[in-house]
Amino acid sequence: MCDQDQLDAFRRNDCSKPNGKASRRSFNAAVAAAGGGAMLAACNASGGAEAEASTAVATQGGVLGGEVAIPTAGGTIGGWFYHPSAGNHPAVIMWPDIAGVRPAAKAMGERLAGEGFAVIVPDPYWRDAGHATFTDFADFMANDGFAKVTPYRNRFSAETIMADAKAIVAWLDQQDVVDKSLGMGARGHCMTGSWTIFAANASQRVTVAASMHGGGLVTEAADSPHKMLKGRAHYLFAIAQNDDVKEPEAKTKLREALSASGALGSVEVYPADHGWTVPDGPAYDKVQAERAYDAFLAMVQGLKIVAV
Repeated sequence: MCDQDQLDAFRRNDCSKPNGKASRRSFNAAVAAAGGGAMLAACNASGGAEAEASTAVATQGGVLGGEVAIPTAGGTIGGWFYHPSAGNHPAVIMWPDIAGVRPAAKAMGERLAGEGFAVIVPDPYWRDAGHATFTDFADFMANDGFAKVTPYRNRFSAETIMADAKAIVAWLDQQDVVDKSLGMGARGHCMTGSWTIFAANASQRVTVAASMHGGGLVTEAADSPHKMLKGRAHYLFAIAQNDDVKEPEAKTKLREALSASGALGSVEVYPADHGWTVPDGPAYDKVQAERAYDAFLAMVQGLKIVAV
């Protein structure tokens, strides 16, 4: 998982080398390739993500996108919502990694929306009003991001994450562009990989849960994510090779949990390091990121034919 040791390891690598990992320069190219070219250009021209329009606007990828507010009992979850310009579509919750919502995360949501989904990219740190934000992962690392977000992360629990998931699902079901006859998907990265399992546990509407190099999937706690798998859901666990070295038993326990729950799913250790699916991350690996994307896309395409 993404901890201080992992960030220190990132700093020891020269991310400007042509090894498939992302520098700020290669980040721009990766985001554009992911379908976020128009959005990224707007961000760069205006100086930051916070200057983007708060109403739905057409993107280069032919989808609509904009900032949204999701009401909860404890406040408002901010987020960015992307969807095709016409029709009703299955919904997907796409939680960002530890660096939060930023152009790279939005581009990932926009790209998936272009495949025919209504995609929400929620702010994981919404409980801390005025929280630190970052333009990209390099900004997160350069400005002591881990220390800044630690107090926010300390507010997380299985209970709070499931409450957020329920609120997001309820909001999605109120959107005209969401096909409520179909299941929903959830995808998380790094610290939010486990959140997808909590989401499927919290709501029967979530029938696909994908963890990309997620942390904390297998613990001794009673509410460990691997103990919450549901037979009605389909799970994807994409594990980083260096995370597997740290916790080699996790993949076995996940497979055992899948079998015990009767759920469909896959557990795979990818030949890439923690964070490899995120375009602006120092461990970004385009080849393996595309493999993981294709695996996830195959799962959520099933939402279009599975009624709930």
